[in-house]
Amino acid sequence: MTRISTPASIEASPEASRPRLEAVQKQFGVVPNLFRLIGNSPAALEGLLGLQGALGKGALEPATRSRIAIAVAEVNACNYCLSAHSYLGKNLAKLSDDEINANRDGGSVDVKANAAIQFAVKLVKTRGHLSNADVQAVKRAGYTDAQIIEIISHVALNTLTNYVNVVADTEIDFPVIKARQQAA
Repeated sequence: MTRISTPASIEASPEASRPRLEAVQKQFGVVPNLFRLIGNSPAALEGLLGLQGALGKGALEPATRSRIAIAVAEVNACNYCLSAHSYLGKNLAKLSDDEINANRDGGSVDVKANAAIQFAVKLVKTRGHLSNADVQAVKRAGYTDAQIIEIISHVALNTLTNYVNVVADTEIDFPVIKARQQAA
């Protein structure tokens, strides 16, 4: 049972959220519980979708965006987001099971992506207090300043959805994957 109500349908959602939820349905074919939950606040839904849309046009490749989402969900022990992003990572970004497991462990089997995932995980664990060496490591791996800003932005976006789902105890509407341990 969720701790914050999730409207059962688009029609049961606040009127101001309905057009955005209809757009989500058009894009995905369904409206995942997360979007209906956040749609309780039309302003929050607008902000979430705006940031997702903007970052979708960014310089980071889709696979790396998925990797970050999986890694951040694992660190934050968000079972909803871990389930959703593992499913989407496998089926849309075409990540292998080995890659998803590496992401959950805070890395990647891809050398360049490994630096981005390690940076993202450290960002979450230190709440942004990274060293010069941390920033230089991701730059040495080939990430531009713009891409580093996008990594930080993806961490923020995913932390937002992680926190909403953890607080609400959102019902998982993807194949369930549980975080390996609770967040510290």
